[in-house]
Amino acid sequence: MAISAPEISARIVEAVMAQKLAPGSRLGEQQLAMLFDCSRTIVREALTRLAARGIVTVSARRGWFVIEPSQAEAREAFEARRVIESGLIRSAGPIDKEALRALKAHLKREKAALKDSDIGNRSYLLGDFHVCLAECLGNSLLADTLRDFTARTTLIAMLYQSSHDAAQSCEDHVRIVAALERGDTAGAEALMTEHIGTVQSALRVQHPTDPLAQLRDALAPLRHAPADDRTKAQLLRDPDSSTYLGALL
Repeated sequence: MAISAPEISARIVEAVMAQKLAPGSRLGEQQLAMLFDCSRTIVREALTRLAARGIVTVSARRGWFVIEPSQAEAREAFEARRVIESGLIRSAGPIDKEALRALKAHLKREKAALKDSDIGNRSYLLGDFHVCLAECLGNSLLADTLRDFTARTTLIAMLYQSSHDAAQSCEDHVRIVAALERGDTAGAEALMTEHIGTVQSALRVQHPTDPLAQLRDALAPLRHAPADDRTKAQLLRDPDSSTYLGALL
């Protein structure tokens, strides 16, 4: 059975969430067509879908690439996730037993992945928890939205070299589910907001710097030892002499 454009899109998003596609990775139409044994038309449709979702970008001359979010885009992505996920928990109401079982099963897979050497699977599961939570709270539309935002924040974490610990993420997820299980919606919402903030704060984002700093440092007056009396006399007599240059150098 031939692969469809949505299936290719899903595979690419999965690879991003597993940190197997880095920010800026080139996605050649011909290579993808050969890989998936399909036409370039199908590949182009898949990539166009991902471009609309903010996962890839296209250049008329260079082709398709996985996005490289700017610092401003990184901040907006985390702000969006904070609003969506806290609001989702707040509006969902009590969680039913079936949904709770699904979340606990996901947590079990996360804990197993922490002990495994497959970093890709671990990264995917930690990100997919948020998608799973939206599905379990009964909002499939927001689950799709969160899948895209989670993929983008995964790219952000790779691009800005996040120092966030995977074990801490898993523990945060455990605490959120525990709060939902005991009916503490407000507590779960607060924990989710804290969790997203912690992940964001672990990014090594450079603060804006003085654009003239390097030039200002380069052109600052040189600091050198005071010239002796003989050198001073020479400077007064002949400021263009080699002694003058030596004093400057």
